[in-house]
Amino acid sequence: MKHILSAGQFNKALIEKILESAGKMEKALSKGKVPQKLAGKIVACLFFEPSTRTRLSFETAALRLGGQVIDMENGSVSSSAFKGESISDTTKIVSGFADLIVMRHPQDGFAELAAAVSPVPVINAGDGGNQHPTQSLLDLYTIKKEAGRLRDLTFAMVGDLLYGRTIHSTLTMLSLYPGNKFIFVAPKQLKLPQKYKDLLKKRKNSFVETEDLAEGLKQADVVYMTRVQKERFSSKAEYEKLKLAYVFDKKALRQIKKSAVILHALPRVGEIAEEVDKDPRAAYFRQAKNGLYVRMALLEYALGM
Repeated sequence: MKHILSAGQFNKALIEKILESAGKMEKALSKGKVPQKLAGKIVACLFFEPSTRTRLSFETAALRLGGQVIDMENGSVSSSAFKGESISDTTKIVSGFADLIVMRHPQDGFAELAAAVSPVPVINAGDGGNQHPTQSLLDLYTIKKEAGRLRDLTFAMVGDLLYGRTIHSTLTMLSLYPGNKFIFVAPKQLKLPQKYKDLLKKRKNSFVETEDLAEGLKQADVVYMTRVQKERFSSKAEYEKLKLAYVFDKKALRQIKKSAVILHALPRVGEIAEEVDKDPRAAYFRQAKNGLYVRMALLEYALGM
């Protein structure tokens, strides 16, 4: 049994193992010959927060591998959590029905609380503004496919770096690779938390912070855009003020390298103009598709197969 809770639990060897497995899954799918290793297994998808890509890709991954799925969408109101049931009790109950639990929750640290009482593997599909390790692995898989490597790259990470759990997890994994540099572009209200800057210093990764999008884009090999997350704000006025602080459009396309890669975990809410979609450097829809292959590999890994 292997819980997947945080990007910090992965070293380079394990990352490479998962990415290699994901590549095999992609090839197997293209040939229509996917090993049915989850036959007889049930995956429970417990989502207490809205999701499209993560939930559906995990469910598809389980089905592709021959497993079955039970799911709970919008669990904050559609489950006994609405009545006040604790996450620990919910986990204990569901673990009696399923062989693995995939969980998304709006509160930081709840995946770890679930894992502490679960007799079956728990995969963190995003907990508040904290971590999203499976997104990070599909990000790295995409970067390797698009840029050809995971080292000696310059990353411009743009937007909501305070609450952006995808950014927190992805930079944690990328910081393991030598020569990577980071440019953090954010308004002062949404700057990267200090603990991640401390991690980069510890691992000797160079980084700079700026509020100037054009300045941040010039040297980037990979541009990672993020949406400003309305659900993390207590003030609607503050959200409205910041939601389109940065917009990647045709003008931005002219400012980046011809070889650059544009990523976004999606959904977007205006921070990437639709006119960018046709540019071959726009990889975010390919990135989303890669989530299926990576999550197939992660289901096998978590179940010890």
